Amino acid sequence: MNNETSRKVLIVSASIGTGHMQAARAIEEYWKEKEPQAEITHVDFLDTDTISVEHLIKGTYIKMIDVFPMLYDMIYHASKGERGGSILQTALSYLLKSRMLKLVQQEQPDVMVFTHPFPCGAASILKRQGHINLPLVAIMTDFSSHQFWLYPQIDTYYVATESMVPEMVSAGIDKARIHVSGIPVRRAFFRDAIEEYRLEEPVKVLVMGGGLGLGSLETALKHLDEVNGIGEITVVAGQNTSLYESLITLSESMKTKTNVYGYTTNISELMKSSSLLVTKPGALTCMEAVTIGVPMLFFNAIPGQEEANAELLEQQGCARWARDIHNLEDVVTALLINPSRLQQMSERAREWNVDGAANIVNSLIEFLDAKKKEELVQTEEVIG
Repeated sequence: MNNETSRKVLIVSASIGTGHMQAARAIEEYWKEKEPQAEITHVDFLDTDTISVEHLIKGTYIKMIDVFPMLYDMIYHASKGERGGSILQTALSYLLKSRMLKLVQQEQPDVMVFTHPFPCGAASILKRQGHINLPLVAIMTDFSSHQFWLYPQIDTYYVATESMVPEMVSAGIDKARIHVSGIPVRRAFFRDAIEEYRLEEPVKVLVMGGGLGLGSLETALKHLDEVNGIGEITVVAGQNTSLYESLITLSESMKTKTNVYGYTTNISELMKSSSLLVTKPGALTCMEAVTIGVPMLFFNAIPGQEEANAELLEQQGCARWARDIHNLEDVVTALLINPSRLQQMSERAREWNVDGAANIVNSLIEFLDAKKKEELVQTEEVIG
């Protein structure tokens, strides 16, 4: 174990969407503030330009979500069951474990923190086989548990809500290892949080489809262009360059003033200046919006996890869910003619606001310090 001044933390995410990456960056950002002397390394586990197993897994996963959502739905629900989940879980973990072992040998961290289940599974297999022996920490970036995350080798789990605890306990995870922390978001969203929401003219609507630019954004824009109360639309295409070009072309023929962004780092500022966020319900995006306090309207939720996210946020009073994208125009119109409803949605979001990054990092520092003290005591007893 390294000494306190050189604590070495390895954060491992995966660039399947930006949510897992942004959660990892939130942890990295806060930990560097909290312990400037610590060595924090953040790795994208599936970052590769070569034709490899990792490249194929990433490409297949993204294509399945975008083009074959019903196939994704079938696999998601199959993997929620213990038997189906175990088969898929084990297969993915074994495919990735060689890459994971090389990463651990290269970095030699004191602790590994995961914001995506694929690398988490690979490290768990290595630990079970005795190839590595260090604390493994899982940060679950959804509002429901999933078999892909669940391994006996994980020392500590950080989850978004209390409702996830009984789900995980029933799946065999020790309750003492589960901590309700909230999902980590970056410091900019706390800095740009709305103090008091008001529906002001011109009404500005922000439209997002995730960092990969998925989610029928063109269809959504066409429906929003028919809403009389909207003065300006800003749409973020993410890293999808072909979608960005299509949206630019579409925006030129729209009646409503429309700004199109590709990948951008100023999402917190765009949320703060918007009257309404129209988005796919990715958990990280939801918590960023909750932190800002902007009301949300969901469309085109991916079957499984995102549908569960949309249902939860709607129950919390922070959002509405347009289950059919063709009803988007009507749902937005109904919200805009009811400013008090939008204000209430903003208030409910800000009431739920939680600093996941701070909760997780402070808890982990305490955990690592206690572990180090325990190891020192054991060493002294052996010497004595």
